[in-house]
Amino acid sequence: MKELFDQVSYQCAKTTTQRYSTSFSLGIRFLAADLRPHIYNIYGFVRFADEIVDTFHGFDKAGLLEEFRQETWKAIERGISLNPILNAFQHTVNRYHIDHLWIETFLKSMEMDLYKDQYNSEELKEYILGSAEVVGLMCLHVFTRGDRVLFDALKSKAMDLGSAFQKVNFLRDLHADYEVQQRAYFPDIDPTNLSDQEKAQIEADIEREMLSGYEGIKQLPKDSRFGVYLAFRYYFKLLKKIKKTQSERVMTERIRVSDSRKYAIFVTSLLRHQANLI
Repeated sequence: MKELFDQVSYQCAKTTTQRYSTSFSLGIRFLAADLRPHIYNIYGFVRFADEIVDTFHGFDKAGLLEEFRQETWKAIERGISLNPILNAFQHTVNRYHIDHLWIETFLKSMEMDLYKDQYNSEELKEYILGSAEVVGLMCLHVFTRGDRVLFDALKSKAMDLGSAFQKVNFLRDLHADYEVQQRAYFPDIDPTNLSDQEKAQIEADIEREMLSGYEGIKQLPKDSRFGVYLAFRYYFKLLKKIKKTQSERVMTERIRVSDSRKYAIFVTSLLRHQANLI
């Protein structure tokens, strides 16, 4: 039965999300039940592409990514794929009429990771547009259930939030990106010699985008608001911890939020949500 294969495909996307990101998985759990599978599907697609360029060392990454791109478009056109992740993703794309340009823009940013190890300001904007902002737009399109007026009102704020999350990841992974992947995303920044002033400038830019994104979260439909707010609170806490951490540590270790702190964030976020204080 095709329905069983689709169920297995959806479960693959859900398992991928849960295994790769406990934080996002927690947020997704608090979306409306009919929205959750589609956000899992988007995350599964994004994660598989990211894994190709980030971890498949010793393999033909460029060839694998191109095959993934071609199979993505075939899946969307045919309405089926033998790749469970792509089968699940095409369901979401076709169900919500996800803009194909967003998908291609995302894949283009993944391709940039194959040949670029340093970025200037314009290249970084292009990379973040594809790697984070359009992913946020895919999710927003699901959250707003096709309400174009609401989507347009929240579009720029969703892009800011996606950009902020990505930049927090860049700061958190500064050491690993440079030592393992030989990448330096922030323009004119030496990952081995990050000054306090440079770090503060990056943090101020992220905080500005975070607060813009938060204004958008408050206007989301109630059945998706808490899940996104929870992710925001986690990333905002991570940013605050990075701000309190000396540059030397940021350059040599991965800063993280402890599980106990994540639980505290969840509890306080839930209380604020229940009291309508988001």
